[in-house]
Amino acid sequence: MSSSLNHFIAADPEKCIGCRLCEVACSQAHSSGSAFTAGALSGPILPRLYVVQTPEITIPVQCRHCEDAPCANCCPVSAITRKNGAIVVETKLCVGCKTCMLACPFGAIELLPVYKNGAPVMQAVLCEEKETAMEEAPMLFAGKCDLCTDRKKGPACVEVCPEKALSIVDPSRMKRERNIKAAMSFLNNSQNFS
Repeated sequence: MSSSLNHFIAADPEKCIGCRLCEVACSQAHSSGSAFTAGALSGPILPRLYVVQTPEITIPVQCRHCEDAPCANCCPVSAITRKNGAIVVETKLCVGCKTCMLACPFGAIELLPVYKNGAPVMQAVLCEEKETAMEEAPMLFAGKCDLCTDRKKGPACVEVCPEKALSIVDPSRMKRERNIKAAMSFLNNSQNFS
C-alpha cells in the first residue's frame, strides 16, 4: 500500500446477500488455529466486521481507517495506532475501556474476548457483591478491522465474498478515476452544445 492515505474496505449493498461468509473468514483470519469447517473451530466466531441486516439493506460494517482516527485519538493507553496504512489495535495494550467504541462514527468497534489456545484468557476484576474482592472474567479488547495487515493475501473478507460485494479502496486512485470520469462526462456534454 503505497498511498499516504489509509486504504479501507467498501461494501456494495446492491451485491451483498447477507451470507455472513465475510464474518467467518474474518474470524478465521484472526484466530491462532486453522479450520476449514465450522465444526473444526476451537473457539467462537469473533469477526471484526459486522453484517447489518434491516428490511431495506444488508451490508457489512467495518472500520474506515480514518486519517484522523477518533478511536486512536481518544485511546488513553495508546493501544490504537497506524500500521502499514491501517488503524490497528494492539491487543496486549487494550484495557477494554470502551472509549474507542464511543468515538467511532461508524460503530465499527466491538469488545471481543481474548482467546489463547482455544480458551478465553481470564483476568481479575472487581466483584459486584463484595466491593473489595476480586473475581475472574474474560479479558476483552477492542476488536476492529485491521485490513488483515499480517495476511499475505490481504483482507480475508474480500477474498471469500461470493458476490464480490467487498473491495479494497485506494482513496488516491479512486479520486483520480472520479476526476477522469467527470472530465469525460464534461467533454461528452460539451460536444452536445457545439
